[in-house]
Amino acid sequence: MAKAAKPAEAASGKTSDLDGLADRLGHRFAKPALLNEALTHPSATGRRGQALSYQRLEFLGDRVLGLIIAELLFREFPHEPEGDLARRLTALVREETLAQVAEGLDLGTYMLVAKSVEGGDERQNPSLLSDVCEAAIGALYLDGGLEVARAFIERHWRPLLAADLTPPQDAKTALQEWAQGRGLPLPRYREVGREGPDHEPRFTVAVSVAGHEAAEGEGRSKRVAEQAAAERLLARLTAGAE
Repeated sequence: MAKAAKPAEAASGKTSDLDGLADRLGHRFAKPALLNEALTHPSATGRRGQALSYQRLEFLGDRVLGLIIAELLFREFPHEPEGDLARRLTALVREETLAQVAEGLDLGTYMLVAKSVEGGDERQNPSLLSDVCEAAIGALYLDGGLEVARAFIERHWRPLLAADLTPPQDAKTALQEWAQGRGLPLPRYREVGREGPDHEPRFTVAVSVAGHEAAEGEGRSKRVAEQAAAERLLARLTAGAE
């Protein structure tokens, strides 16, 4: 007799009120399954092929967000050089910014998570909130097109753009200037970890300045991880000087 298939693990999440979330996103989905997919944590996908997690939509949403924010900056700051625009872009698409938007939308409570991991911090984890926010953007793009995604992004990112009209300083540049100003060698970066599949790796990078304890940062590319590490070390160094 054939062995019975193992049932998918139970999952929890505020998925019964997706209409309410759709209202917050500003779009009624012709394919609600896209929004459900954007909210599905990998732990809740059950058997292989049974359901998709947010990861594919996150991949798409990341590119859509970058394009729309880049165009927005290009229009809003017509006289700024490329370097300043790049620093603004980095600040607006970083994990912390996406997590802030996700928290404002309460995306964490809608996330579909396996009950076996429900006791963890998945719903408050900034990295996961950032991923789900990008996945929601991907779902908006696929269901409603670029203009729907643009409307959502401009509505939630314009206030962040207006909050500080001075281009943020690149964390790696700021750390380098801090070290040079004290006659120290340039900061040293090294990769200390890499996880995830080849198509979606997550890097851990450590940065050190002579005479000071190293700091680590994570990101979906070495560049992002280096920025995160530099920011953490700089925050520690400047706090110690106060």
